[in-house]
Amino acid sequence: MQKKKGIHIIDLNKTIEGLQDAAAAMKQIAKSGKKILFVATKKQAKEIVTECAQKVNMPYVTDRWLGGMLTNFGTIRKSVKKMQNIEKMLEDTSISINKKERLTLKRDKDKMEKVLGGIVDMGRTPAALFIVDISHEVIALSEAKRLGITTFGMVDTNSDPNKVDFAVPSNDDATKSIAIITNYLTAAIIEGLQEREAEKDKTSDNDDAEENIENEVLLTDSNDETDKNEQKGATRKKATGTRRTTSVKK
Repeated sequence: MQKKKGIHIIDLNKTIEGLQDAAAAMKQIAKSGKKILFVATKKQAKEIVTECAQKVNMPYVTDRWLGGMLTNFGTIRKSVKKMQNIEKMLEDTSISINKKERLTLKRDKDKMEKVLGGIVDMGRTPAALFIVDISHEVIALSEAKRLGITTFGMVDTNSDPNKVDFAVPSNDDATKSIAIITNYLTAAIIEGLQEREAEKDKTSDNDDAEENIENEVLLTDSNDETDKNEQKGATRKKATGTRRTTSVKK
């Protein structure tokens, strides 16, 4: 990053380098089956990040970061379960709830869903965090670092790139910049997920092939045993016939 006439300039070569490193690391995390939590509570980033996270079935926080969302994860999970229970109550027609109670429950559920809706399926702390603006998401970054969680971040000229494990020098205020970076990283995650599925299919095919070989071996052994038994039977019949012939001659 450079400063000329009061204007901060980002070296795009550094952006490309950082983006490729981050993409390669994210791809491996996705390939291993682990989760990457997308964090972007800035207005201009919310819609983009939500869409990308949902595309790859990754958890996301785009409304408000609750303190302890990582460091006090057990309590957060209880809140998620409470939200799910309220949702079930509202959907269950067999439960008698008056109009006022229903309205109160719906308001509570909507408030909780706004904050927790993106992490409903996150059963454990994520393997990594992708943060759009590390200066804006200070608490999220702090909690991740405290737990030793890998961090990826869009780092603007007003932020310290050393605060994250994988820094992507970029404008974290412009919608177009956020979209380019987030979509590129999302594409890398998709590649990782596809490779994971391909390996699963390959393993499944190998297991099927081994099972077929075992069945063929068992069938061959069975046929060999049958042939042996038939040969023994034929030998016995021949021997019996010979004895009878000898007796007649006598």
